[in-house]
Amino acid sequence: MYDLPPDLDRLRTLETWLTLTLDRVRQQIKEVEQRQQPTPEPPPAPAPRPRTPDWAIAPAGIGTPTTQIHRGDCWAAGKTLHPITAERARAELADGATPCDVCRPDRPLGMPPPQP
Repeated sequence: MYDLPPDLDRLRTLETWLTLTLDRVRQQIKEVEQRQQPTPEPPPAPAPRPRTPDWAIAPAGIGTPTTQIHRGDCWAAGKTLHPITAERARAELADGATPCDVCRPDRPLGMPPPQP
């Protein structure tokens, strides 16, 4: 066994050193245990929202007497919109489809305003 110093001052110094060393050993044990823990997998990322179309068409039906053309982000169209290209939107407007009174897609498409 080890021979310990006989005086109190050196015994207190040794006690302090041992306490500090024990604290360092316990900290090292915590760090090693944390590294050995399996890391939980992050939750899957939410699916990206579909891109809002630039133009959309709302087919004629109940409450809509004629086919209407809307901007893709028009709030007045409800959920019946079908995405279309700018070329098709122009063609539909030229064939008699009505532009939405709220989003006015005829203006950015360069179409003449509808005649009453």
